Amino acid sequence: MRRCCIFRCVVLVGVLFLCAPPVNGWRPWQNKNYSAADFMFGGSKKYEGSSDLIHLKYHMGPVLTANITVYPIWYGRWTNAQKRIIREFVTAISAADSKPPSVAGWWKTVQLYTDQTGANISRNVHLGDEKNDRFYSHGKSLTRLTVQTVIKAAVTAKTRPLPVNPKSGVYLLLTSDDVYVQDFCNNVCGFHYFTFPSIVGYTLPYAWVGNSAKLCPGTCAYPFAVPGYIPGLKAVKSPNGDVGVDGMISVIGHEIAELSTNPLVNAWYAGGDPVFPVEIADLCEGIYGTGGGGSYTGQMLNGGDGATYNMNGIRRRYLVQWLWNHYKNYCSGPNALDQ
Repeated sequence: MRRCCIFRCVVLVGVLFLCAPPVNGWRPWQNKNYSAADFMFGGSKKYEGSSDLIHLKYHMGPVLTANITVYPIWYGRWTNAQKRIIREFVTAISAADSKPPSVAGWWKTVQLYTDQTGANISRNVHLGDEKNDRFYSHGKSLTRLTVQTVIKAAVTAKTRPLPVNPKSGVYLLLTSDDVYVQDFCNNVCGFHYFTFPSIVGYTLPYAWVGNSAKLCPGTCAYPFAVPGYIPGLKAVKSPNGDVGVDGMISVIGHEIAELSTNPLVNAWYAGGDPVFPVEIADLCEGIYGTGGGGSYTGQMLNGGDGATYNMNGIRRRYLVQWLWNHYKNYCSGPNALDQ
């Protein structure tokens, strides 16, 4: 869930009762005060978030073991090129024959997680039907509850409604670069939760991710953009030529991984309080390669065109954060030097 955190709320009789603050992984957040010491790391480059103090536990809730289908909802104005970058990332999750290190190799960490019967998370992630909301039906400033209303409109539309798939569906609301969502840029770049029957009519796992290109690229599209208020940081070149969308990819991966392992906020997470769950992607926020930890991203790959990435899709390259491996008790990814 992450600053792409989960929608951490307790609902009582359909009314918003409590909304807790999100867990903050490392990003150059605007409301933080940084010093040179924040960007120092020691001689040992094998951090990867490893810790004997972290105990990710299974709390007996359902996980997505059936074939997973992602239903994109394009809110606002999107170009065809932007949509292709995101569609191809989702498709790449199941593309086992991609050149390593691959997105499919990254997903193998998610597949390690099981439900109470021992069934693993599905290796199959499909791109499902899509819905366009290009006329900003709910305006350009959305609250977290309005996000659910947008999803309701997509599944109840009179023409071409999205299928209702509570068992294996992931509803992915993507907002364009001129749309602000509650807490965006301040402490979240995306979040996930499940819809309330009182609002949508169904309990559906969903995630929201925003395009930060105009609002806060230095925060949510980092490291493809860097904030001016932190000296010494240098941006790297994005692999698909779109800083905002390339920055969204890692957030999308983060949310899909957590929705698969904790769709109803009662499955896999660390900590004893489900209102403040720490999930498999939260534990690895900001880590993209071997040695990653703190503000150091880890060792990434550089293409001949100067672009920075850490895994391959079918036809594209992406930079996607690593995920927590509960067997090894540290973050892992397909570009790890020990793979």
